[in-house]
Amino acid sequence: MYNFLISGGIALVAIVIIFIAAGSSAWWWAILVGLILFGASFLLISRIIMKKILAIMETANRDIQAQRVDKAIRELKEAFKFGKWQMYVTGQINSQIGMIYYLKRDFSTAFPYLEKSFAKNWVTMGMLAVSYMKRNKRDKMKETFEKAVQWTPKESLLWALYAYCWTECDDIGQAKAVLERGLKKLPGDEKLKTNLESLQESKKMKMKVYGDMWLQFHLERQGVVMKQQMAAMGGMKRRVVRR
Repeated sequence: MYNFLISGGIALVAIVIIFIAAGSSAWWWAILVGLILFGASFLLISRIIMKKILAIMETANRDIQAQRVDKAIRELKEAFKFGKWQMYVTGQINSQIGMIYYLKRDFSTAFPYLEKSFAKNWVTMGMLAVSYMKRNKRDKMKETFEKAVQWTPKESLLWALYAYCWTECDDIGQAKAVLERGLKKLPGDEKLKTNLESLQESKKMKMKVYGDMWLQFHLERQGVVMKQQMAAMGGMKRRVVRR
């Protein structure tokens, strides 16, 4: 990582100069100055790089909102060049691109990006886990979900999605165990509690309570999604008429 190397180089040069100027007796002073310069340089370079990355992401977001998705993806790919400068940049860009393709239902193109996505982005990790499930790779699905809940243990939908995928694998026992773990992290979460009770009563999980956040994982049938969208439009029309 260039940032680390440059900052380290600046610190090393400062330490050597102080040693030459003040002698070995000032070793503690030299190290202190080196550490300060390393931290300051690292922080300054990080801010410069992140400012450039955020500018690219803002431009890409505007293009996505304007339905210029392909252009947005090209812009995001330009940010890969900063991956050698700053930690986690490559993973975050892969997460953004993978999510865009997944939301477009271009799952095969999304998959390699999701595989290299940022572990702290629970949404893209969830999408990756779902992709493994659809490929009948249960071990990889479990591994991905475990990594996701490790980094984001307070997200109700993540625990519910994890459990739902186990139900899709016909393993209700694993699904119940996941929901029980989720309730330990989120005591009193009504959505997790309701879904656990549903499984205990041999009923299906109720994922619609999570709204659009649930729909983005594309696990509902298209017909169900269309009905929900039409119902929402109908409710909107009624509100407009009443006004």
